[in-house]
Amino acid sequence: MPPSPKTQTRWRLVLSGRVQQVGLRYSALYLCRELGLTGWVRNLPDGRVEMEVQGEVSALRRFYLKLKSRPPIRIAHADIAVVPPVDGERNFSVSRWEII
Repeated sequence: MPPSPKTQTRWRLVLSGRVQQVGLRYSALYLCRELGLTGWVRNLPDGRVEMEVQGEVSALRRFYLKLKSRPPIRIAHADIAVVPPVDGERNFSVSRWEII
């Protein structure tokens, strides 16, 4: 069962390093399912990966620590910002590219 809306926090992450063609998006999907998180992830044309992940802060922290420790993923830099939660979001989705 997802956390109550009152405890929801949402992070926007923009990751650089060895983050494309290493299974990062699907690792994020599986971790979010495991931890009860929602959101989305997509590759950016410049080689970075952008995602928004929502859930309890402790689960978000576990998500990030697990994601960055999965070889062959190598996160060299992560911009992480708190953004407003999305009401009613129920799953985590994977997209291939940013639509410009």
